[in-house]
Amino acid sequence: MELEKKQNVFSKLIGDKAFYKMVFAVAVPILVQNVITNFVSLLDNIMVGRVGTEEMSGVSIANLLLFVFNLAVFGATSGVGIFTAQYYGSKNETGMKHSIRFSMYWGLALLAVGIIIFGAAGKALIKLYLYDNGTTGDINATLGFGSSYLSLMVIGLPAFVISQVYAGTVRSTQKTLPPMVAGLCAVVVNLFLNYVLIYGKLGAPAMGVNGAAIATVTSRYVEMIILVVWCHVSKKLPYFKGVWRSLKVPIEDCKAYIKKGTPVFINEVLWSIGISIIVQCYSVRGLATVAALNIQNTMNNLFAAGYITMGAVTGIIIGNILGSGDIEGAKDASRKLMAFSTAFYTLLAGLYVGLAFVFPSIYNTTDEVKEIAENVMLVAACFVPVEALVNAAYFTIRAGGRTFVTFLFDSFFTWVIPVPVAFLLSRLTGLDVVEMYLVIQSLEIIKVVIGFIILRSGIWCKKFVADGEPAPSNDIPSEEEKPTVVEPESDFLNNPKSPL
Repeated sequence: MELEKKQNVFSKLIGDKAFYKMVFAVAVPILVQNVITNFVSLLDNIMVGRVGTEEMSGVSIANLLLFVFNLAVFGATSGVGIFTAQYYGSKNETGMKHSIRFSMYWGLALLAVGIIIFGAAGKALIKLYLYDNGTTGDINATLGFGSSYLSLMVIGLPAFVISQVYAGTVRSTQKTLPPMVAGLCAVVVNLFLNYVLIYGKLGAPAMGVNGAAIATVTSRYVEMIILVVWCHVSKKLPYFKGVWRSLKVPIEDCKAYIKKGTPVFINEVLWSIGISIIVQCYSVRGLATVAALNIQNTMNNLFAAGYITMGAVTGIIIGNILGSGDIEGAKDASRKLMAFSTAFYTLLAGLYVGLAFVFPSIYNTTDEVKEIAENVMLVAACFVPVEALVNAAYFTIRAGGRTFVTFLFDSFFTWVIPVPVAFLLSRLTGLDVVEMYLVIQSLEIIKVVIGFIILRSGIWCKKFVADGEPAPSNDIPSEEEKPTVVEPESDFLNNPKSPL
């Protein structure tokens, strides 16, 4: 009897060969792109870090501000991408064209807002992270490097927005090769130009942080051009054919995208701002903390690329399964994907621990910065499995269109618990940054428990798009072909008092 129970548990958590073949087919191209991109970012960071502490700190603060913008765009495109994944599962090509257009409009609106904010208030925002404890770094120099870097990076924002729309669409349909190839070409360009422009090689002037910014902006336009051309030329991506012959998106579809997409967008914006505030709380401990967290975050991003990839893959696969109407299949896949992701990244946590003892020494900075970075990395390594679970739960819930639930699970949680705790610890206690970091990371365990409760309840598992036939080539659907959103009778979004 005991053996049967164990076999039952294993069958629920471990898939067959075909299941993992499907997972790897979707995951590997995304993972390769993300890991290589983050590895090049790591090399980029090291190159800047070897120039000096102030340069490294200025760039890291500017990138933190860009992080908020990037996640805002990601949230907007991902919110609409929920529909794209289910439209694809339902074979509704007309709906896919509408979702691509709306995603682009939303992204361009955010682009305009981002350019205005960074242009008018970029320097003032960087100043919020600059505290002098009298031991490490020059605040004015750090401000100058950060402002210069940010002003150049703004030039690359249009390419980033367009790439996000195209890459997000093809990934939602499990076609992960185009974004991977475009991303790989971009990182090669970025790495080469970093070497040439930061240090002044091959006859070019040594431009330091400005060279790093120019390299990144150039690589983003390379990525955009490759991705856009591929999507419109490839016969394997028919939903892009004629997508811009019309700019129309039916009003009913717009309402549906806004209704379910806005919580995802707001969630990403609030979550990223919350994370930025937490980092600002850490920065109260001085410039050495800013530099150390930059080193830790660079390595952390390399590992995070993996579990975030698995989260995205979870959302794509479950969204496609839900689009086909297989509710029980989606639940089964979610359990197995979460188990796989957690087990894999538990093993990788050991590698993270090993790297913590050697990675900070690569940087041209003070011993104080290196020591803080090493200790923070050791803490972060312990929480890699927890982060893997949190990401898998988040993307699973979101795939079912429960965007209000994901809002509560992610950004609401961040603002209600970690942000106030970080603020109080930084202002009212004498804890150093490593101790603060340990406390804040420990709060993620609460989030894991909440995620399990939501997933076990089953409220997330819904199909919300109609089936459809591929659109005619002129992209002018008849009334019968126009996509509609199927709302369940007892929708949690319409009944927020329903238990989680």
